[in-house]
Amino acid sequence: MLEVGTKAPSFTLPDQNGDMHSLEDYRGKKVLLYFYPKDNTPGCTKQACGYSERAPKFEENGVVVLGISKDSVASHKRFEEKQGLSFTILSDTELEAIQAYDVWKEKKNFGKVSMGVVRTTYLIDEEGVIIEANGKVKAAEDPEKMLNLVENM
Repeated sequence: MLEVGTKAPSFTLPDQNGDMHSLEDYRGKKVLLYFYPKDNTPGCTKQACGYSERAPKFEENGVVVLGISKDSVASHKRFEEKQGLSFTILSDTELEAIQAYDVWKEKKNFGKVSMGVVRTTYLIDEEGVIIEANGKVKAAEDPEKMLNLVENM
């Protein structure tokens, strides 16, 4: 996991509509960057819907919410439409940002070991520096926890 105080790695990835987004596009705003394993799974859906519900509050606090997983643009579009999501989700099929942010890890599930995205949330300041880093995030609690953090800064 990347350390608080380090410069956030740059990336350029397509969103659920195929539009490209770079971290530099958001210079001057705080960015809440959360990595999640898979579209339309129970935990990831809870987390995404939690961020979607709170998106106006994040915006009021000058924070842009970006979700990233290795799912395709088409998968993200279906996820957005099915759940009515109101924020940007980025497709990282090549694991560019996922590896740069050190969230591609060995995971154990029912005794089976495989590589995958470990649910992680980063808060990046207006200058592109990581000011909060949370690993082993609980999906349902993450949006409220991060909103409280942002509102109390």
